[in-house]
Amino acid sequence: MTTLLHISASPRGEASESLAIARTFLDAYRAAHPDHHVDAFDLWDGTLPEFGPDATAAKMAVFAGQEPSGAAARAWDAVVRTFERFAAADAYLFSVPMWNTGVPYVLKQFIDVVSQPGMVFGFDPEHGYRGLLTGRKAAVVYTSAVYGDGVPPAFGTDFQRPFFNGWLRWAGITDITEVEFRPNLVTPDAEQAREQAHEDAATAAKAF
Repeated sequence: MTTLLHISASPRGEASESLAIARTFLDAYRAAHPDHHVDAFDLWDGTLPEFGPDATAAKMAVFAGQEPSGAAARAWDAVVRTFERFAAADAYLFSVPMWNTGVPYVLKQFIDVVSQPGMVFGFDPEHGYRGLLTGRKAAVVYTSAVYGDGVPPAFGTDFQRPFFNGWLRWAGITDITEVEFRPNLVTPDAEQAREQAHEDAATAAKAF
């Protein structure tokens, strides 16, 4: 059975624009693909493991071809479980609000947890990195409140989309669909842009 995994980086619940657009996407996706399974991973639900000293020691051991032990092994088990849930999906929906011109720290934490050798990437001393999550696709809902395309630098710089799209491609996911809602705080009326974003999400989901 085809599985779509929705990974949410917003903690704002019903007040979240990115989650509202993601729900529109999911409603249209379920209608178009009633036989597919949809899984939801709220990065704020407390299940995402830390990636601290023990996990770092485990990663370096694995990179060196060694087996982690003790606390490092336990930390690595949590990493593996998180990655396996991620890798079990055939397609992804990410809801990604902009925080301080970048992504929420919990999304960076998720990236740091799952981006492991032999899981998300391979490495060759001569040819460098190779993404291992090939054959998958991703839809990403990008939202921001202050930054918007074409605004002066005083309203921020986009380190959100280039960073996250870059990570997806580095991981081997090159089929990327984007839905944006960037009304900017000085926009007199954001409703038209909001409606367009929801329409774009529904249209993308039907063809996803």
